[in-house]
Amino acid sequence: MTGTDTKTILDKLLAQLKAHNSSADVEKVVRAYEYAKAAHEGQFRISGEAYIHHPLQVALILAELEMDTQSVVAALLHDVVEDTDIPLKEIEEKFGADVAVLVDGVTKLGKISYTSKEEQQIENLRKMFLAMAKDIRVILIKLADRLHNMRTLKSMTPEKQREKARETMEVYAPLAHRLGIATVKGELEDLALKYLDPIAYQEITEGIKQKKFERDEYISDVMQSLEDKLKEIGIKGQINGRAKHFYSIYRKMYNQQKTLDEIYDLFAVRIIVDTVSDCYTVLGMVHEQFSPIPMRFKDYIAMPKPNMYQSLHTTVIGPNGNPLEIQIRTWEMHDVAEKGVAAHWKYKEGISGSSDYDSKFAWVRQLLEIQKDTMDEDEFMRTLKIDMFADEVFVFTPQGDVINLPAGATPIDFAFAIHSAIGYKMMGARVNGKIVTIDTKLQNGDIIEILTSTSVYGPSRDWLKIVKTSQARNKINQWFKKERRDENIIRGKDLIDKELKRHSLSFGQLFRQEWIDPILRRYNLNNLDDLYASIGYGGLTAQKIIMRLRDEYLRVAKQEGAQSTLDALTLDALSASTATHATKASNGIIVHGIDNCLVRLSRCCNPVPGDDIIGFITKGRGVSVHRRDCPNMSMTALSEEDLGRLINVSWEETKNASYLVDLQIEADDRTGLLAEITSNMMDLKIPMRSFNARTTKGNVAIVTLTAEINNTAQLDIITKKMRSIPGVYEITRNTQ
Repeated sequence: MTGTDTKTILDKLLAQLKAHNSSADVEKVVRAYEYAKAAHEGQFRISGEAYIHHPLQVALILAELEMDTQSVVAALLHDVVEDTDIPLKEIEEKFGADVAVLVDGVTKLGKISYTSKEEQQIENLRKMFLAMAKDIRVILIKLADRLHNMRTLKSMTPEKQREKARETMEVYAPLAHRLGIATVKGELEDLALKYLDPIAYQEITEGIKQKKFERDEYISDVMQSLEDKLKEIGIKGQINGRAKHFYSIYRKMYNQQKTLDEIYDLFAVRIIVDTVSDCYTVLGMVHEQFSPIPMRFKDYIAMPKPNMYQSLHTTVIGPNGNPLEIQIRTWEMHDVAEKGVAAHWKYKEGISGSSDYDSKFAWVRQLLEIQKDTMDEDEFMRTLKIDMFADEVFVFTPQGDVINLPAGATPIDFAFAIHSAIGYKMMGARVNGKIVTIDTKLQNGDIIEILTSTSVYGPSRDWLKIVKTSQARNKINQWFKKERRDENIIRGKDLIDKELKRHSLSFGQLFRQEWIDPILRRYNLNNLDDLYASIGYGGLTAQKIIMRLRDEYLRVAKQEGAQSTLDALTLDALSASTATHATKASNGIIVHGIDNCLVRLSRCCNPVPGDDIIGFITKGRGVSVHRRDCPNMSMTALSEEDLGRLINVSWEETKNASYLVDLQIEADDRTGLLAEITSNMMDLKIPMRSFNARTTKGNVAIVTLTAEINNTAQLDIITKKMRSIPGVYEITRNTQ
């Protein structure tokens, strides 16, 4: 990156700031740029460009969203604390406390040690939401940071590209949607799709490009017709065509099982007018000119989306008989739809805050309140995805008040959304005047009446399996936590005892004070009874606590030479590194802690020597061996009872055993490809047990083969050999 290039972007940034705010502190922005440039001197991105290019582009994205000067300054400095030796205190001294708070909120927790990558990601998200509750600008800087990283993702390895794209699709794009920032959301989704499904992305972009002239002509005719009608009724407005985002088209093709040629509403027409009354007048004009499609009208003006979005949507039959979506909104609504929270920014110079603004983002504080009782990382992500990213349904109270809930919500969720006291006294519900079961899924427009009783107080544990919202789940858990503490302590102790027995361990071996104290601090607990109670009501799992204590136990045992002082059976049951007291099976598997059992390799993931494996004690069929990353062995896939049936296993050192592995090869279809693949396998002298090939519409060859190998080292050799074949771009190991 040359100095001239950087200077050009800086000039563009300053011009953008002045365009929407003539009183912007330009001098402070320039000072922050010079400071960041000096701090990152000698640092380069993977692409080879000077690192300062990244924070500068992040700041430009925020300026284009018309954010305030403090946000832009923080964007320029957002990586200084994390990637250099400069402390946060110095940022505060030079640029003020507000900027320091924003920089600290965006900074990752890379310097803190966590037990897993997943836990680190969860803690990053927790910190991000905590910072959001204090200042919503934190997440806007984070989104701008992610957007620029996605724009420059081509410099990363394919594995890193898919990892970042998946995280973007699962967390950051939905978050941009929840904040109403359509421009950022759409670009993030399109960029993520480019790396998650490059073939589909290319098909869509090429297909749209080929028919661009035809569609432009069609949209132009519709727009001209609407403009003539606007003049007739005397309403001033602007009409423009809007192409749907690639990911939006992709989802429609996937959900409706259609090809691109079968998707007609690839474009929408947007009409922007001055007033709300004009919106409804124009709606009548549109329906007079084009026939509306029944059940395809949505009034987001009367019932705004939770992300503040307002507009009228109607789908009509266009001039050529194809469906056409038309959106009608005011200029203010359009500004909010494109920029979301940024359009409401109360910290813009000269603009004061409002209680209305605060109420729009009360959901951030509510999420944090709910998370106080959500200790488990898996539960946190489940809550986040439901509360933040799920589709919504709009239902009504008998008095006509609108309540928005996630899709799939039940009358129980509705009751707790009204008030926890109503939820605790709930005995039934009416939907649209009819008695329904409490697990009924609510639909848009339903009128809900909750039936309560003074003789009924307190939820059922079964409700936790039914409710959809974390608000309801949290209130139910709180009730059991407070009202049934003694019962929860007993239940928690029982679950701990069962987990200890499963690992052939005793309470005295694991529950040392120096190991327990960090866990209590981690989950804000005061004593062991609090820990038992949390396990009893479901805030934590016994399996997770015992696994952490077991790891400490093994670490200390190795340091102290525990082989001579600790029970050998216990160590063998815990560690797969030794083979004492273990069943040696003919297929090369060692089972730790069980004698004379049947062992079989699971077909769902086909483990081979070199894979990290785990055993599962089946009912009547011995021990089933899986790869540890097998989806069927994840904590979310197994019940608490099933987790108790996991057992440590390891590979026996042998050179004679052979195993089948399934591979899928994706390549550009061409003459001679199959011959090269089979020839390479023959050169490696690795037997093939099956071979099959097909070609997709996108001229992609999909080759699946089953090879007989001895270990993962041979698998790596096959993979490397296949990647050397021209046109091969993806090799995956099938697990089904």
